[in-house]
Amino acid sequence: MRPARAEDAPALVALSRPFVRSGALRERPASLYAAQSADFLVADASADSPDSLAGCVGLRLYPAGPGGLEGPGEGPGPVGVLYNFCVAGHRQGRGVGAGLLRAVLTMARARSLSALFTATTGGGDLFLRYGFAPTTAPRAPTAWAASLDPRRNARILMMSL
Repeated sequence: MRPARAEDAPALVALSRPFVRSGALRERPASLYAAQSADFLVADASADSPDSLAGCVGLRLYPAGPGGLEGPGEGPGPVGVLYNFCVAGHRQGRGVGAGLLRAVLTMARARSLSALFTATTGGGDLFLRYGFAPTTAPRAPTAWAASLDPRRNARILMMSL
């Protein structure tokens, strides 16, 4: 696992493309991945293929208070949202996703985040195994929850840290 770099943008687009086609992820242009590369952790596919990625996850921080976490019952402090979490099809089931999730949880704790949120159109089994639980939009960062497309019917999951 390593932090993404702006030059990883084309590989992030390629990795995400199958998930965009299936409706599991939103489409993002390479320019957005480049601009937001600091949000991402990536798993390289192999030393033989440095331009391809086995997986990625984005972590966006939201401050406590207005525009951040406004829902009842949450602890003070900033929170994070995991997004664009995907693993290449041929690498699924080999621990890449679990490794990315463990790494991003370590980052979130090091940044003293009080909670993590994510949205999934799938079952969310990996998140549930790591302690996430279903929650509602009012408990999530306001700006992020408002950006979710209701037509995608995503479940919001949360983990207190």
